[in-house]
Amino acid sequence: MIAAESLNELKTNLREDQISKNEDSSPFGNSGDMVVFPETEEEIAAVLKHADSNGLTINIIGGGTKRGFGGLIEKTDILLSLEKYTGIVEHTPGDMTLTVKAGTRFKDLQDYLAQHNQKISLDPYWQENATIGGIIAVNESGPKRLGYGSARDAVIGLRTVYPDGKVIRSGGRVVKNVAGYDMNKLFIGAMGTLGVISEITLKLRPIPKCESLVLVSFPKGNLEGIKAFAVKVLDSMIEPVSLELLNPALSVKLAGINAYTIAMSFEDVESSVRYQEEFVSNMLPDDAKLLISPKEKADLFWHRFYRHIPNGLDGELPIQTEASIKIGTVNLEAVNVLNETELLQDQFNVEIESHGGLGHGLSQVTIRGAESDVANAAAQVRQIAEKAGGYAIVKHLPLKLRKKVEVWGNKPSYFFLLQGIKTKVDPNKTLNPNRFIGGI
Repeated sequence: MIAAESLNELKTNLREDQISKNEDSSPFGNSGDMVVFPETEEEIAAVLKHADSNGLTINIIGGGTKRGFGGLIEKTDILLSLEKYTGIVEHTPGDMTLTVKAGTRFKDLQDYLAQHNQKISLDPYWQENATIGGIIAVNESGPKRLGYGSARDAVIGLRTVYPDGKVIRSGGRVVKNVAGYDMNKLFIGAMGTLGVISEITLKLRPIPKCESLVLVSFPKGNLEGIKAFAVKVLDSMIEPVSLELLNPALSVKLAGINAYTIAMSFEDVESSVRYQEEFVSNMLPDDAKLLISPKEKADLFWHRFYRHIPNGLDGELPIQTEASIKIGTVNLEAVNVLNETELLQDQFNVEIESHGGLGHGLSQVTIRGAESDVANAAAQVRQIAEKAGGYAIVKHLPLKLRKKVEVWGNKPSYFFLLQGIKTKVDPNKTLNPNRFIGGI
C-alpha cells in the first residue's frame, strides 16, 4: 500500500486525474493498488524514479491483452498504464520509417499507415487492443513471421526509461544504422523487466498490390504427406508470407474445413500472386484439396485468426478455463507437435486448437476445459515440446493456475546472464517483478 506522503509526492509530477485508486481485481493479476496514467516520457521517468527511490514496485500495462502472460503477483504498488501515452512522433514515408509512442494501439497505426500505402510488417493477435509497446516487450509475431520476421527484425530504434528514471536511446531512426551493439534486442522480449519502452522506431513495408490466401487441406490426415508438401514449397522459388498448419478443430473454426490445413498467404503484385497460386495448384498432392480465397475472404480469415486465442483484457474468466502455449521447435517438428497435442483432447477431456509454422517452427496451442484438466494438459504439452527438442512457454493462464504451472519451464543455461543484467539495471526489482524467466 502506498503511504500518503508517497502519494502526495506522486501528485507533484502528475495531475489528480492521472492517479486513481485501483478497486478492480483482475483474474490474471499483474495489477496495482494505484493506477497512474502518464502522458509524457518525463512523467514516466518521474513515476519510475519515485518508485525506485521509495522501495515501491510497478507493473506495466498497455492494452491489457497480455495480462495473463507471466507474473506471479496479483498487485504491485503501482500499475503504470500507457493508455494515455499515445501518438506518432515522426513518420518519414520516403525512408519508410515510423517513430511512435509505446501506448499506441497497433490497429490505429496500421489504419494511419494505410493512408500512405505502408504498413508495419508484424501480425500480432488482438490487433485492435494490443499496443505497439506490448507487442515489442514480448517480441510477439504471428504466422506471417515467415515473410515478415519478428519484432526484433522490425525495430530499428528504441527509447527506454530505466527504473531509476534515466532515459536511454538504442538504435536510431534510420534503417542503415551500424553504430555499436544492437542494444534494442536487450529490451525486445524482456517483458518490461528492464525498463519502460517509451518510443519505438520501426521500418515499414509497402502495402502489397495483391493478396490471396491458399488453403491446402489433407482430409486423410497424412502427416508425412504434409511434411513432404511443406518441403517442396520451402525448396521452391515461390515465397509465401505464411506456411501455417492448422489442426482440424481450428481449421473448422476459421475455414469450415475439418482436416489438417495449411494456410499459405501470398503478397505481391497480382501477376506474381497468380503465378504462385498456379504453382501450388500444380504441385498439389493427390490426397490434398485446394481452396484459393481472394483478398476480401483472406482478410476475414486472418481477422478471425488473430482473435481466436484468449485475451487477457477480459475482466471475467470464461466458463471454461483457457490456456495458450507457445512452442518452439525445428521447423517441420511442428507437424508432430500438433498431432501429439491433438491426442490430448480425449486423454484430458479438453478442447484444443493449434497451429504451427512449417517455415519458422513456432506453434501455438490453445486449451479449453476444466481447470485441473487444462493444467494437466498444459504440463503434457511441455513434455511433448521438450521431447521434440524444443521449449514451451505459457502465454495465457489465470493467475491462480500460473502459481501452479511453471510458465517459462526450466531455467536455461544462460540464466545467469539474464539475472546479471536484471541485477545491474534494476537492482531493487522495481519493474514487473516475477514476470520473466526464473522469477526475474
